[in-house]
Amino acid sequence: MAYWLVKSEPDAFSWDEQVANGVEPWTGVRNHQAKKNLASMKVGDKAFFYHSNVQRAIVGVVEIVREAYPDPTAESGQWVCVDVKTVEAVPLPVTLATIKQTPELEDMALIRQSRLSVCAVSAEHWRILSRMGGLKTPA
Repeated sequence: MAYWLVKSEPDAFSWDEQVANGVEPWTGVRNHQAKKNLASMKVGDKAFFYHSNVQRAIVGVVEIVREAYPDPTAESGQWVCVDVKTVEAVPLPVTLATIKQTPELEDMALIRQSRLSVCAVSAEHWRILSRMGGLKTPA
């Protein structure tokens, strides 16, 4: 299993909307590196749901339930999306400021490539962030 982080601006698509919908296509990615990451996702992989801009925090966990397919919101066929299913909310949202202050997380893509909307998370970083967020689900 691989781990990921997907970003969404809460005023465009929020965690509450993800929870209400249950399963949702992760559309609208228009960055080649992020597209490559989406294409690498497998059914069963987990991702942190991150609110960008406003809250700047990990607020939930989703699971990949459909692998990459053409993004129906794209004008051309070069972009892909995946379907994600709500798993659980993060009891203690983990803010970007807290992540940046944690030495064990200094090499995370979230910090190194701050504009990347879909990035990989190592198993070790997943465990650290899960613990910080008060998640009971094992890595």
